[in-house]
Amino acid sequence: MNHNLNFQDSSKRLSKILNDTRLIHSKVFSEISGNQVYIKPENLQTTGSFKIRGAYNKVSKLSEEERNHGLIASSAGNHAQGVAYAAQSLGVKATIVMPKTTPLIKVEATRKYGADVVLHGDVYDEAYEEACRLEKENNYVFIHPFDDLDVIEGQGTIALEIFNELEDVDCILVPIGGGGLISGVALAAKSINPNVKIIGVEPEGAKSMMDSLEQGKIISLDMVNTIADGTAVKTPGNLTYEITRDYVDEIVTVSDLEIMEAFLTLVQSHKLIAENSGLLSLAALKKIKEKDKKIVSLISGGNIDILTISGLIDKGLVSTGRISCFAVTLKDKPGELQKISDILSNLGANIIDVSHDSRRGLTSFTDVNVNITVETNGFTHIQNIVQEIPKYGYHIENVY
Repeated sequence: MNHNLNFQDSSKRLSKILNDTRLIHSKVFSEISGNQVYIKPENLQTTGSFKIRGAYNKVSKLSEEERNHGLIASSAGNHAQGVAYAAQSLGVKATIVMPKTTPLIKVEATRKYGADVVLHGDVYDEAYEEACRLEKENNYVFIHPFDDLDVIEGQGTIALEIFNELEDVDCILVPIGGGGLISGVALAAKSINPNVKIIGVEPEGAKSMMDSLEQGKIISLDMVNTIADGTAVKTPGNLTYEITRDYVDEIVTVSDLEIMEAFLTLVQSHKLIAENSGLLSLAALKKIKEKDKKIVSLISGGNIDILTISGLIDKGLVSTGRISCFAVTLKDKPGELQKISDILSNLGANIIDVSHDSRRGLTSFTDVNVNITVETNGFTHIQNIVQEIPKYGYHIENVY
């Protein structure tokens, strides 16, 4: 398949608008995977994701006549901001159709770049249908988020930057949604070094590309279920399916729990914030068979709202045994709470929340059920607490 893509020209085209997202060596992720891991932080990119590359490349290659028609795109997030930024930079009118359920922060970020935002439908597919209707009605030029060679060409410039810094890279891990990013990276990387290994990463609850490749044809998932909403794509693109089939070496999947743990590790170790979809390549590092190789994990974006960050931290702390909640049965009399507090303190647990219910699940009128949330140092510490407390005459259960 001849794609006639010129990544060098695209790289020059994009150089004036991109941030320099240089590789970051990660000691902690290297230890986790048994490889030398480098992070490509596209979460620090203009508009907060890699999407600016493909969008700008596409819009800049349009003829004057096409630009005069105006642009239309559908997106629930990063592509919207990429197209809006590109249109504003190049003086082109853009309309973006977003689902009504899109977080306000993403809607406002898109408007900030000068695009007209149309809120339509409850899911992306409905927004896409409305964008297609507006395209026909107004003769707009449609900018597809992934199934477009100019968009794919723009995304592939990431591979050139990786090789410029790390010419002996052995393996590149890339998140997959619709497949535009991995298509560009794979084509560009293999043109430089055909032996470099390209591994795609999908969420377990949205593995449309993996399922399509296994069945030998493009399939559509009935539903998607993942916290990585930016890669929750039911149907891969036609172009991206073919390129992934021909140039990508392997695809692995990661769970929501693995994504949350990667988020915590990235925040703690590198003081970097990434969105759930952007974290797929880091979450997959434990599953890579290779050892002692130079691996680049591509973080695709960082557009995540504060409430989601808060929820991820809370769930991640529980899933890694850093926070735990115990139900303890106490006698309903003064001083009992102080006693259990002292015991937990001696066991090295720091109490952060206490709630009690004198009614729920108790057979004795003289008892009270207390839920105590504590900071812990992992699952061994939690198990130690559960084993030690009964020695003081208390009944204890681990709630979470």
